[in-house]
Amino acid sequence: MKTLRLDGAAVHDIPTFYDEVNRVFMEGVDWRLGDSLDALSDLLFGGYGAIEGDEPVRLVLGDDARLRAALGVAETRRHHAAKLGVPGFDQELIRERLRELDAGTGPTYYETVREILAEHPNLEVVED
Repeated sequence: MKTLRLDGAAVHDIPTFYDEVNRVFMEGVDWRLGDSLDALSDLLFGGYGAIEGDEPVRLVLGDDARLRAALGVAETRRHHAAKLGVPGFDQELIRERLRELDAGTGPTYYETVREILAEHPNLEVVED
């Protein structure tokens, strides 16, 4: 089984999370994955980058506590708030996500990433 290691210590916010994703998954590819949860999910299906199709992959989340903190409530709030007033984004949905986050019921970016990882049965996610 192929093992890939994402270094949570290198992640400070959402942009640096995608920098780390690109370092781990896109080595040798001449383009970079953008800051998009949909793009992350597509990447995990394989076919380009480090994953060949549905091959089994062990993904080690190094310094998972740091990763969880970096993609926590404050960064998730910043991410959603940056979309307020931007054409093309569902403004009511963004406001609802912010209300849920403030109420402690909405998922953080980290939690959403973990949900996406769990949707890919070829991935074995290991916290380090």
